Amino acid sequence: MSIIPAPIVRFYHKTASPPFFYNLSNKLLPWLTVIFLMLLAYGLYAGLYLAPTDYQQGDSYRIIYVHVPAAWMSLFIYVVMAIAGAISLIWRMKIADVVLISSAPIGASFTFIALVTGSLWGKPMWGTWWVWDARLTAELILLFLYLGVISLYGAIEDKRTASKAVSILALVGVVNIPIIKKSVDWWSTLHQPASISISDGASIDPSMLYPLTISIFGMALTMIALGILVSKLYIFTREKNKKWVQSHV
Repeated sequence: MSIIPAPIVRFYHKTASPPFFYNLSNKLLPWLTVIFLMLLAYGLYAGLYLAPTDYQQGDSYRIIYVHVPAAWMSLFIYVVMAIAGAISLIWRMKIADVVLISSAPIGASFTFIALVTGSLWGKPMWGTWWVWDARLTAELILLFLYLGVISLYGAIEDKRTASKAVSILALVGVVNIPIIKKSVDWWSTLHQPASISISDGASIDPSMLYPLTISIFGMALTMIALGILVSKLYIFTREKNKKWVQSHV
């Protein structure tokens, strides 16, 4: 007897169906778009204009309201890709392939934003745009992993083989995620420790923390909305000869 309730199992199999996922995404996307725009707009406004000036870094610290959410999303998206890759290899679910491939360009974009904003912050703080710091180098490797998934999938003509190859790459590359997260603890680096920790709480003032938290949630919903939108387009292209797709044309 299965320990998982039957309704959950049925919903799981339903979600794995491209038509069900496509129709569900049509209902969710408008709501997600409105919510993420509101959260992101307020979080950035509060962080860039309402939050007080830092006594050490001045106004240059405000880049964290873009940098930190983008960096968090760059890690989270790759973990999602690795989970999707495992599901694809074990259960051969089409929607897992869709999630993996659709997430790669979004993750690459967030990683690029994190690197660029980190450089903008590093110039006034460290006096240079780039250093081969442990965390920065590991984040750069993450960008190459995202680009590797995109390139590998595009280079293999048989998409079943391509899906298997990128699933393996995503699972192998996930070892880089804890390295990025723990790099400031394991090695002597220029990068400052995390300002928000689940175990130790936050090390910044609440007037700065609240806008940052809202920006993170806004960026997370942005990521989900973009993921749904790209997945819809990918499903539509991949299933274009199916009857259910023709009914949506």
